[in-house]
Amino acid sequence: MRSHYCGQLNETLVDQTVTVCGWVHRRRDHGGVIFLDMRDRDGVAQFVVDPDTAEAFANADRARNEFVLRITGRVRLRPEGTQNPNMPTGMIEVLAKDVEVLNTAVTPPFQLDEHGKVGEEVRLKHRYIDLRRPDMIDKLRLRSRISHNVRAYLENQGFLDIETPVLTRATPEGARDYLVPSRTHAGSFFALPQSPQLFKQLLMVAGFDRYYQIAKCFRDEDLRADRQPEFTQIDIEASFVEESDIMDITESMIRQLFQEVLDVELATFPRMTWQEAMDRFGSDKPDLRIPLELTDVDDLMQQVDFKVFSGPANASDGRVAALKVPGGASLSRKEIDEYTKFVGIYGAKGLAWIKVNERAKGLEGLQSPIVKFMENVVEELLDRVDAKDGDIIFFGADKTRIVNEAIGALRVKLGADLNLYTQAWAPLWVVDFPMFEADANGRLSPLHHPFTAPSCSPEALKKDPANALSRAYDMVLNGTELGGGSIRIHDQTMQSTVFDILGIGQEEAQEKFGFLLDALQYGAPPHGGLAFGLDRLVMLMAGAKTIREVIAFPKTQSAACLMTDAPGEVSSDQLKDLNIRLRQKAKAETNAE
Repeated sequence: MRSHYCGQLNETLVDQTVTVCGWVHRRRDHGGVIFLDMRDRDGVAQFVVDPDTAEAFANADRARNEFVLRITGRVRLRPEGTQNPNMPTGMIEVLAKDVEVLNTAVTPPFQLDEHGKVGEEVRLKHRYIDLRRPDMIDKLRLRSRISHNVRAYLENQGFLDIETPVLTRATPEGARDYLVPSRTHAGSFFALPQSPQLFKQLLMVAGFDRYYQIAKCFRDEDLRADRQPEFTQIDIEASFVEESDIMDITESMIRQLFQEVLDVELATFPRMTWQEAMDRFGSDKPDLRIPLELTDVDDLMQQVDFKVFSGPANASDGRVAALKVPGGASLSRKEIDEYTKFVGIYGAKGLAWIKVNERAKGLEGLQSPIVKFMENVVEELLDRVDAKDGDIIFFGADKTRIVNEAIGALRVKLGADLNLYTQAWAPLWVVDFPMFEADANGRLSPLHHPFTAPSCSPEALKKDPANALSRAYDMVLNGTELGGGSIRIHDQTMQSTVFDILGIGQEEAQEKFGFLLDALQYGAPPHGGLAFGLDRLVMLMAGAKTIREVIAFPKTQSAACLMTDAPGEVSSDQLKDLNIRLRQKAKAETNAE
């Protein structure tokens, strides 16, 4: 129905006849001549309709925003003084000779160029309108380019694109499953996959050697800016590999992706242990663009007359950490109070601080309500954090986990609030993760998943599981975990050892993972892989604030689709087919009887 997209029209087509289809972006009537800005996915172009073409003029006259038109006309240069060099089509216009109204439109719930004036709920309710915005088109076009580039790279590296099931069985992988009742097996349920983890390992057992998939995954968990109930993974697995092999392959893929899509040359990816990341940044996904670090001061605070500090400093599970902010002494008391409220979100009971006004004056040059409690260690403290005049030092003192989360988050917030970023992109690898983490009762659970290989023998793992390290690795970019992976357990003895430590007995293991355990008996090769969050990757590359901006039809933070009103009720006949009776309905029926 058309010869060109609107965005393709330029000076090379002058005096040629073109036909375009699209939506009316804006209509202007200038003294009897009608100007139509027409929009499609490639851009906007200007069309001129004059009264000499009576039928075309009549159709243009009744056209309104978001009407769907087909226009044929001759391309010409815009008159001098009306050209727009900032617009790809701004040097030309099309003199229309035929205007056809393909469809009308009611007044949209918001104008595309005024979307910021309406709430996100309105835009999600009418997502098909929101997606017409050039900004949204650009983000989804970028997503398509990223997917294409990833596929091309992995295919070139010998990886095969293999689909895995969406209806599978429930297995404990760290989050709540979405369950699907079976009509043909009454009382039984499928689960939507949290990841293709077990199937990709079975593909390695089957000998496919190199697998990838851009896979849909599902997790029924609390949502946030970078999390959705259904999300997309770039899933990768390979056989006969070590950690460095997977890391080299995927790092090269991300480097090439940024170079070809954004024309950005990423710096070398440093490698940092999990323990170093937690000690220096309070996070296992540190944002290295921010030049602030946590400094341990436990030894200095063990003897101070200030129990808020001395208590955690002497506790086996406590930590006292200092965060120096250069130039931060200019922060007002109100701003400090706001930061105190902020760290409270992470369980911190308060936020101690010292302003270094004039260090040469000793204690008199310091401003803080806590200096009087630590006079004997102040100088050593200032030396340790390399404090200068005009700096502020914040402190976290509590259980190690709380200090890391609270002061680590404060570091990120200060970096954003004070614009402390030193570079645009800061990638790194985090390695040597703990194999397990303990809950409040001391019970161990896998930090990643129970198929991650430890970096020690089964005997050493049994002897000291709490301090065992895993062969896991995460790729981090600008404080966001882009992807995580590990070398997997391929030996049945090691897998059984891990299950024993987790308190998963032989019968339970067979019930939940029997098909994997059976497969490991038949010559499973050493293998490992990594899964990238495609949505997060696109979000970062697009400069978006949330992954909802780079997903065509996202859910809200309550896991609902406002556009389709999902989830919704189903008919009683459908429930009967599935042998399901809703509790409220069953109660109502009982009362009626």
